[in-house]
Amino acid sequence: MVNSFLSFLYFFLQKLEEGWGMELTNIEDSFERVAKKQKLSFSKSKEIMDQVICEIEQALASMRSDHDPSISVDQKSILTELKTKLAVIGPIGHSEGSQRELNISLSKHVKILEQTLNPDISKAYRNADFDTHIVNQIIINHFCRESEFGIVDCLINEASQPDGVLTRLQFQEMDEILEAMKSRNVEPAFTWVSTNRARLDKSVSNLELKLHKLRFVEILQNGTREDAISYAKTCLSPLASRHMNEIQKLMGSILWAGKLDRSPYSDLIDPTRWEKLSKELFQQFCNFMGQSFRNPLRVVVAAAVEGLPTLLKLAKVMAAKPDEWLAMKQLPVPIELGKEFQFHSIFVCPVSKDQGGEDNPPMLLPCGHVLCMQSIVILSKSYTRNFKCPYCPVYTLGGLGARCKRLYF
Repeated sequence: MVNSFLSFLYFFLQKLEEGWGMELTNIEDSFERVAKKQKLSFSKSKEIMDQVICEIEQALASMRSDHDPSISVDQKSILTELKTKLAVIGPIGHSEGSQRELNISLSKHVKILEQTLNPDISKAYRNADFDTHIVNQIIINHFCRESEFGIVDCLINEASQPDGVLTRLQFQEMDEILEAMKSRNVEPAFTWVSTNRARLDKSVSNLELKLHKLRFVEILQNGTREDAISYAKTCLSPLASRHMNEIQKLMGSILWAGKLDRSPYSDLIDPTRWEKLSKELFQQFCNFMGQSFRNPLRVVVAAAVEGLPTLLKLAKVMAAKPDEWLAMKQLPVPIELGKEFQFHSIFVCPVSKDQGGEDNPPMLLPCGHVLCMQSIVILSKSYTRNFKCPYCPVYTLGGLGARCKRLYF
């Protein structure tokens, strides 16, 4: 459970870092300046210390020469000369100056951190009504995907979620299949494919063929040509009517047994082929369950983190109007999210900021710009007069008719 929590925390922090976007650029630039200053300080200090060590070693060498009776050495004068040289080098002054410059850069970096990062993210939170049952299902689903079935059992019991038992069993079965594939064992996968063959055929999936290809190549690499041919006759022949081209390719690869890496069929031993098929298998499994291939909880957290900077700024602006902030049903500013979070085609009117729908569909103006119908009604005074497009100089004649066309998303 601790490992799962730490991995999820790492994911959250990683997404939090990505979510700050341009604001983190200032922090990174500041950190780079501090790092450069630190390296420069270290370089200068090392240079000074090397000079000091060199002078001391020379003085020691001169003082040791007093063992030679032919040489007269005045140790006092040597120490006096060393003291003079060290005073000229000034190691303490140089070190203090270098450290002072580094401290100034560090203090500036701390101020930038304080200005940019707001640790109190609770300001962006508003009380909301949650369906506890759905939230519990999402959490159970997450830990099923993470293969933390002990935690799942605990949640099912403590949260009284008997519906989660079936989800747990299904994900555990798939987890065992994927673990077996990591060991180059496709038997559990074949069992699953056999059980779901009707649904796979309906979705025009070629998972069965791909599993046979993996096994065929393994036999060809680790066995004999005769074994590979025998396997093809037994297992690939029933698929010939639908996948003749692929099977012919596999038959051609037999001629290159033992040297597939130098053959036209080198893609058959792509080191990532097992991982890719495991991913496809899991994607098909999620499709049959009516679930997203991506972890829903991770997607929600990633989207929330990406929108967090905008929400924090809005909360800061609305701090003087807490009642209005809490009662607000729609945000006055858009939350820009990446394409990976766009699951449905929607249209938000650039004038009214309302989302298009059956009662207020998006309409294409003659100039090519799109507004929601209610905005056009307001601009045209209920279709009684001409109006100018809010985004270009083109006028649209009053009334909708053939001049404004409805768009479907």
